[in-house]
Amino acid sequence: MGPLKDLLAKNKEWADKIKNDDPAFFTKLSKQQHPEYLWIGCSDSRVPANQIVGLLPGEIFVHRNIANMVVHTDLNCLSVMQFAVEVLKVRHIIVCGHYGCGGIKAALERKENGLIDNWLRHIKDVYRFHQAALDTEKDRLKRCDLLCELNIIEQVANVCHTTIVQNAWKNGQSLAIHGWVYSIEDGVLKDLEVTATGSSDISKIHRFK
Repeated sequence: MGPLKDLLAKNKEWADKIKNDDPAFFTKLSKQQHPEYLWIGCSDSRVPANQIVGLLPGEIFVHRNIANMVVHTDLNCLSVMQFAVEVLKVRHIIVCGHYGCGGIKAALERKENGLIDNWLRHIKDVYRFHQAALDTEKDRLKRCDLLCELNIIEQVANVCHTTIVQNAWKNGQSLAIHGWVYSIEDGVLKDLEVTATGSSDISKIHRFK
């Protein structure tokens, strides 16, 4: 119970500090959330969305899973996206991975890990799509970092291919999809420059009429 009591004490310190800075903060926050951003990130505890972009609670809507995946059969992720786009009317969806991702490392290994292997298959598919470039990189760490980036790029595409995003674009909603990667070693984000803002930014086979 000791560690849990410590967490509760830290929570009270945090809440008191927020209220000292802005006495009405939690009152305003409890009434409505108006985030402009949906963050799709990795579950890794070292990559907290709010802190690394300097935003307060209520300013960013967050979905996290192992290796920041957007799988078209994942109703959890799709439900978050639909709520963010259609109800909250976010203007930006950021897919953010990070270098040194454990999910990426596990996908590169040829060993059994249990249930998670079914999830890692999606990352192995990304490897298969880009096998020539990845096999050329002989340095193990650099190959892992490259797969981190390629996985983010693929997930950005997966976001764009959803009916949620394409219907938003069709209806004239301002919505941009971005791919970023975070370095745990220095705390800096890198824009992979794969931003999409409309159906013209995706392949024809994935566009709806």
